[in-house]
Amino acid sequence: QVQLVESGGGLVQAGNSLRLSCVSSGRTVSAYTMAWFRRPPGKEREFVAGVNRLSTKLYSDSVKNRFAVSRDVENTVVLQMNDLKPDDTAVYICATMADRDLNVPRSASFYAYWGAGTQVTVSS
Repeated sequence: QVQLVESGGGLVQAGNSLRLSCVSSGRTVSAYTMAWFRRPPGKEREFVAGVNRLSTKLYSDSVKNRFAVSRDVENTVVLQMNDLKPDDTAVYICATMADRDLNVPRSASFYAYWGAGTQVTVSS
């Protein structure tokens, strides 16, 4: 069974950085597409960043050049978030696909496994 557990969220001031981690059990992250989504207060869940098994990365326009997704130590995917803005306030959620697909879909419907999320709050 695949389980994803996020950590690293918190309260920061605008302009600062946070590093989120997603630890996977039951799944080798290097073999599957891994993605980060976020759910801002009162809004729908949205794609943030993803990486496939060939290390091809995809970012939403709102975080491009500020956030970086990468694989870290064993079975961990990291989201490095720099120059945070109040609009980045959200619950950040890690996800992975069921199959070994080379795509990095922006739609949540393509992802089969989800973590519970970690809260990120950015104050102005």
